[in-house]
Amino acid sequence: MKRAWNLPILLVLCGSAGAAGLILGGSTGAAVILLLVFLLLAGVHSPLVFPRPVGALEAERRSAADGRPVVYWRPGCTYCLRLRISLGREARRLHWVDIWRDPAGAAVVRAANQGDETVPTVVVAGRPHTNPDPAWVREQLTG
Repeated sequence: MKRAWNLPILLVLCGSAGAAGLILGGSTGAAVILLLVFLLLAGVHSPLVFPRPVGALEAERRSAADGRPVVYWRPGCTYCLRLRISLGREARRLHWVDIWRDPAGAAVVRAANQGDETVPTVVVAGRPHTNPDPAWVREQLTG
């Protein structure tokens, strides 16, 4: 759980340090802008932009009941963020499993990717798809 917040915290600290340096140099406006940019980056890379994750077993159970895909992801993953942003509001219709919080989810991803924890891995009807096109994932919700 803690490592999911490492990058956002690092971004906030770096932005704060940079802003402090700019303030000391007399550029208060630039400091505010820099800090806001780093806070925005921290927010985007935090687990907060993703729907609430569930465990792998619960996600598989829900997927079997409603037919919706399961997305295995981890915080800080650029490709996961791309998928999440591309799906927009539709992302809440999928079942999200954070592999850093759920060892069973990490095991599913390793089994699907020859031992690698490559994410996002989307499981549709029991078949894993590694880093699929977001448009394809959206089609799986309508089909």
